[in-house]
Amino acid sequence: MVLTLAQLAEELGAELRGDGATEISGLGTLRGATAQQLTFLANPRYRAYLEQTAAAAVLCTADQAEDCPVAALVVADPYQAFARISHHFDTTPAPLREVHPRAVIAADAVIEDNVSIGPNAVIGAGVRLKAGAVVMANAVIGDGSEVGEQARIYPNVTIYHGVIIGPRTIIHAGSVIGSDGFGFAFNEGRWNKVAQVGGVRIGADVDIGANVTIDRGAIEDTVIGNGVILDDQVHLAHNVVVGDHTAMAGKVGVSGSTRIGSYCMIGGAVGIAGHLEIGDRVVVLGMTLVSRSLTEPGTYGSALPADRQDRWRRNTARFRHLDELYRRVRKLEQDAGRG
Repeated sequence: MVLTLAQLAEELGAELRGDGATEISGLGTLRGATAQQLTFLANPRYRAYLEQTAAAAVLCTADQAEDCPVAALVVADPYQAFARISHHFDTTPAPLREVHPRAVIAADAVIEDNVSIGPNAVIGAGVRLKAGAVVMANAVIGDGSEVGEQARIYPNVTIYHGVIIGPRTIIHAGSVIGSDGFGFAFNEGRWNKVAQVGGVRIGADVDIGANVTIDRGAIEDTVIGNGVILDDQVHLAHNVVVGDHTAMAGKVGVSGSTRIGSYCMIGGAVGIAGHLEIGDRVVVLGMTLVSRSLTEPGTYGSALPADRQDRWRRNTARFRHLDELYRRVRKLEQDAGRG
């Protein structure tokens, strides 16, 4: 794909400062872009690299454009503009829109128009693949599941029975959707498995990273709303509900029956206990342990930042005496009150 700056400016509604005939054939960073590539400046920490950039043009704000040594496309939000333009230069191979002869497809599966099914994919009984869906090599779609219009299932994804995938949703390689939840009852020295009879419902325009695991519901369904994004290695336990447009970074773990609202942002390696309520527009910082409900919008965090080893050891040792110190202070306060 080759586009001129004039074409890009028209598409974005951007102010062009430079030669509109300049051709763009790729994307790059401020530090690494070449004279045929477009870059952007969104984070102020990288402004020092602007004056040395060798890019053909930079997406930036009006005040940043004053220091730009090359052509500029002036926009209100450079990163959003970059996101729009990036799809012109996407290198993801287009699906072949064919059913591979080595695919295994149940006789009663419904395959709508323009569907692509890769080699060794398995399509179970009663499955419905809606128009334009893509199921890549070695993926498994379990009995009675449904994959929505233009959804894309990458290689080696396993979708169990009774799972609903919404339109335009993307599930990356190695993810498992609809495995049994962690349901066991302990009695007489052993664990007795509880049948997980719910399913999983995933909305439209969801982006699920690689090696994500979403468990099926124990009784009711596990539910993922529209526009949710899940980074690699996220785990959602049975009966979790995630509201629309919530984002979770890598290695987040959410325990069973917790409900998370819409437009939340959950940082990497956050652990959320079960049966909690997380309200709309809650931000949880990385490495936080959430052990109580967070119903009010805002930013929450609990992890201690890295420190020098000697100071970390001292503070850790002192932390062990925190309860003792609290009790001593309380006694001093009570004694002072009686005096």
